[in-house]
Amino acid sequence: MKHLIVIALGGGTGAVSRYLASKYVQSVYGRIFPLGTLAVNAAGSFLIGFLFFLFDDIIVSRETRSFLIIGFLGALTTFSSYSLETINLFKDGEIKLGILNLLLNNLVCLVMVIAGMLASRLLMKIIK
Repeated sequence: MKHLIVIALGGGTGAVSRYLASKYVQSVYGRIFPLGTLAVNAAGSFLIGFLFFLFDDIIVSRETRSFLIIGFLGALTTFSSYSLETINLFKDGEIKLGILNLLLNNLVCLVMVIAGMLASRLLMKIIK
């Protein structure tokens, strides 16, 4: 139970951080391009890569790892997890799987955004 609480605390912190950071970047650079999201995704990807190797060299508790990687970075951006998994596939010589992961994550998620938009429109037509 303690482990889940630690993850939840990290997740809450990551979600609030994502909102504040993205909002700040957008306020500075404008809303033409979702630069806030890109900045958060890039930062999260950098941090997960940084911590992944750092935690191989230093001893940190399971709770610290879970708070930062699963909770905080998972909520800050799931893009960081996806990026790490893709890099690890390439690093392990699984080039085809790495490419497949790139293609599927991008294509499927874009299609699902469109599917969600269409489902929302349909629901609104039914409700009205």
